[in-house]
Amino acid sequence: MNLEDLAKRIREACLHAILQSYEDAGIQGLCAEWRWEVAVGALRTLDLTPILRDFQQLSIKCQE
Repeated sequence: MNLEDLAKRIREACLHAILQSYEDAGIQGLCAEWRWEVAVGALRTLDLTPILRDFQQLSIKCQE
C-alpha cells in the first residue's frame, strides 16, 4: 500500500463515518444542525488505528 492508497482508505473511512452518522441521526428525528453535530462527533471518534496498522505492516513487509 502506498501513500495514495492510505489517503484513499482514510478518506473513505471518514466519509462513511460522517454520512452514516448523519443519516442515523436523521432517522432518530434530529434536525439538520444536530445531525451535523452527531456526524462531526463520529468523525472525531473515528478509530483509524486498523488502517494505519495495515499500512505499517505492509510497509514492513515491503522492506524485507
